Amino acid sequence: MHGINESLKFIPVRIAVLVVSDTRTLENDTSGATLVQRIEDAGHVLADRKILRDDQASIRSQVSEWIADPNVDVVISSGGTGLTGRDVTPEAVTPLFEKVIEGFSVIFHQVSFQSVGLSTLQSRAVAGLANGTFIFCLPGSTGAVKDGWDKVISLQLDSRHKPCNLVEIMPRLMEHMEHSH
Repeated sequence: MHGINESLKFIPVRIAVLVVSDTRTLENDTSGATLVQRIEDAGHVLADRKILRDDQASIRSQVSEWIADPNVDVVISSGGTGLTGRDVTPEAVTPLFEKVIEGFSVIFHQVSFQSVGLSTLQSRAVAGLANGTFIFCLPGSTGAVKDGWDKVISLQLDSRHKPCNLVEIMPRLMEHMEHSH
């Protein structure tokens, strides 16, 4: 059986949200607001929320700060994954990855294809793991955020999702560090 097993205990995780945009503010950031609302509705904790311009150094610095913070389990960014010159989120974030979660991009594109068809080709949605923190980079549209959260990320961040989920492996993410001392 796969899906949510309601008889199991839900374990909330702490999620930081980064919106990458040259034009959005807290007042008009619908993608970020949608993500925050869904995170809180699911029972997770919003650890932090920031809006940054499309600037590689700023994005990398902020994500680095979050992955160093033991109070952040997951980082989800929205925006900057397209193909234009200003789109630099994957370039900013992927050098931080210790492991790439290739399946996320594949599944996200399958889900996105159902919503936007071949336009999903213009997204470079990516995910990885750094310092025991999961990082998901979504496109900036509210529709892409809904698809990414509702149909992929939320299920893998639900400790009741079977046959497996990302929450149950969180205690084991830093195993390589224990052996290096």
